[in-house]
Amino acid sequence: MRPSGRATNEMRSITVDLDYAKHAEGACLIKMGDTHVLCTASLEERVPPFLKGTGLGWVTAEYGMLPRATHTRMRRESKNGQSGRTQEIQRLIGRSLRAGVDRVALGERQISIDCDVIQADGGTRCASITGGWIALRLAVNKLMKAGDIVSDPLVDPVAAVSCGIYGGQPVLDLDYPEDSEAAVDGNFVITGSGKMVEIQMSAEGATFSRAQMDDLIDLATQGVSQLVQIQKDVTS
Repeated sequence: MRPSGRATNEMRSITVDLDYAKHAEGACLIKMGDTHVLCTASLEERVPPFLKGTGLGWVTAEYGMLPRATHTRMRRESKNGQSGRTQEIQRLIGRSLRAGVDRVALGERQISIDCDVIQADGGTRCASITGGWIALRLAVNKLMKAGDIVSDPLVDPVAAVSCGIYGGQPVLDLDYPEDSEAAVDGNFVITGSGKMVEIQMSAEGATFSRAQMDDLIDLATQGVSQLVQIQKDVTS
């Protein structure tokens, strides 16, 4: 039995509030259970120096947790003092979102995705990727409406979900009580067409078999399919 009482293949409740930050080109507050992340997209008509003159756009990301996103207060991280975990997560978010972008069609401009965790209950990086794509979609919609780009650079939605072995069973969308005790824990980034972008998976308390890994991939694919449909529903 899962602590939440959910079935093994059942996601947490998911809600998305659009335009949560009025000044950003794209913004949403995504809630996956008790994990709440504010995702904003900021457009700049420039690219990093290494891309100047290439005709390629860029999508990057930053990630952070507010001091009371967890049970006890954390110190704020300055950009130069970010933990290794924070740096790893924001790089994951950036490369995950870029996997669904035609950077030629985007043109020489940069969209920065900021993911700020308001409340954490497991799966913050997955919620950030899923919500980050929604914010990115909203920003690109504005570019297209203004006629600044002629073809849609977002070629395949990207979403992410966690899966793991808890209580001897493969389960979908771990919350914190499950994540903290899971024998195996994994994060799966998958496109809307079912292509794998990244899998981060490790044995926390026990090793796992190839068959168990296949079960987790199947669960993740199911979960991402649900998330992609939500992304389409809220941005169409």
